[in-house]
Amino acid sequence: MSRPPTFVPPPCATARTLRTARGDFAVLDAVPPRGVPVAGTVLMLPGFTGSKEDFIALLEPIAAAGYRAVTVDGRGQYETEGPADESAYAQEELARDALAQAAALGDETGPDAGTIALLGHSLGGQVARAAVLLSPDAFSSLTLMSSGPAAITPTQQARAKMLADAVGVLSMDEVWQAMRAMEPPPPQDAETGADDSESLRARWLRHNPAQLIATAGQLSTEPDRIDELAATPLPKHVLSGERDDTWPVPLLDEMAQRLRAHRSVIAGAEHSPNTDRPAETAAALIAFWDRV
Repeated sequence: MSRPPTFVPPPCATARTLRTARGDFAVLDAVPPRGVPVAGTVLMLPGFTGSKEDFIALLEPIAAAGYRAVTVDGRGQYETEGPADESAYAQEELARDALAQAAALGDETGPDAGTIALLGHSLGGQVARAAVLLSPDAFSSLTLMSSGPAAITPTQQARAKMLADAVGVLSMDEVWQAMRAMEPPPPQDAETGADDSESLRARWLRHNPAQLIATAGQLSTEPDRIDELAATPLPKHVLSGERDDTWPVPLLDEMAQRLRAHRSVIAGAEHSPNTDRPAETAAALIAFWDRV
């Protein structure tokens, strides 16, 4: 589970509702400071068990560089409601949500806004890929952050199945207690001695079990669609940490070559460079967007 450094948005960001043709979505909307020209808009999709707050440490540097950054809770994630029907979380449904989010952002910023840069982390990367394959012209670029070409590793498949099986029969709080018992104690703040357990628990309890079950299955069965994606004309960026136990880094390297994509590897980061090394991750993202 990703650990954002805080659940409190920075001053440049507003927590609000994005209203789209496919429903309402909770977002954090970060805008460039006054006097900084707006270079574009970025839509950011979080990963499995994650939320919009996973990108919170990226918002200030991205906004300072002139990009409006909008991070979203997908349907059934944290502060966005979702139905109890697993079919509502089919990958194409989630991809069409992303297209609707991009369209709504374009409507807000007006006809001169141009298209939206799309970024997806882990599961969010696979949803982003599906959205691009449905409508490549909707986006100006695609960044896949720690998101591989097909299914997750067998070890992670077993963990995803265990989680999906658990939320199918236990309450979300019971599953949370079981997960805490299996993991090392959370890190504490050096000054206050507090940890992030309550914020993470509050987020977990608001996830829809049907969303978790459906997306766990997707992660474990996703086919390789890289050749399809490579055929789309938009610029692509593959970004990861230097270690990853969900998709091995050599596999991500190979994927970037197949896509003819820009490649960024963040030193000292693992599966969540956005929370492990946010300053370096933001710099790599900004450099890519500036270039394309």
